[in-house]
Amino acid sequence: MDALIGELNSQHVGCQVDGVCVNNLSYADDMVLLSASVCGLRRLLRICEEYAVSHGLKYNVAKSQYMVFEAGSNRPLHVPDVTLYGTPLERVKSFKYLGHIVTADLKDNVDIERERRALCVRANMLARRFARCSSDVKLTLFKAYCTSLYTCSLWANYTQKAYNALRVQYNNAFRAVMGLPRYCSASGMFAAAHTACFHTTMRLRAASLVQRVRASPNTVLAMIADRVDCPYIMHCCDRHVIKTGIG
Repeated sequence: MDALIGELNSQHVGCQVDGVCVNNLSYADDMVLLSASVCGLRRLLRICEEYAVSHGLKYNVAKSQYMVFEAGSNRPLHVPDVTLYGTPLERVKSFKYLGHIVTADLKDNVDIERERRALCVRANMLARRFARCSSDVKLTLFKAYCTSLYTCSLWANYTQKAYNALRVQYNNAFRAVMGLPRYCSASGMFAAAHTACFHTTMRLRAASLVQRVRASPNTVLAMIADRVDCPYIMHCCDRHVIKTGIG
């Protein structure tokens, strides 16, 4: 895969961000191609096809899809076919990449709902299987299985309704695992257990990602971290920090 990634990068076809060409994101054998035009995307696909043929490989057309991201109200009415081995690929409005749901409108409501449902399943499983354990054991299990909130540090564009639904689920998960009354005080129960509440957990996750991005040697991540006006960095500093006033 390294040779293919190197060949794609050498084409200088893709999305230009601060002078850095980003045309592929790869993790193991999961690859996403990025292009500002259909022509550029077709060129990248041809390179992948030729590389696969020369190495005795073949892409699975049924598992390959493409998405057109919306830029505000700019929504193209017609998009030419994008083909792989001559077969048109399916155009989708959303897809799951490495467990995170990406949508064409770049909103995170669908992924937040995914995590809310997953949190509900994990909490119910813990409450059912470990109901007779001590409070210390239950608290350890909650921290291990219910506070990860997978990819939550990537959420930057969502409605307050979706965000609050997850917060309520987080509080209810803690009550269920710990065997607490349904309507007990959320702030009180977390303080008594000396554990992070929902907002604290979100801030910790965001701060952790920012720290790792700034320490990464990756050129794309370095480009993001070096910009003081980066929307995501500003989002982490603004929306995940408690603001207090005096007077």
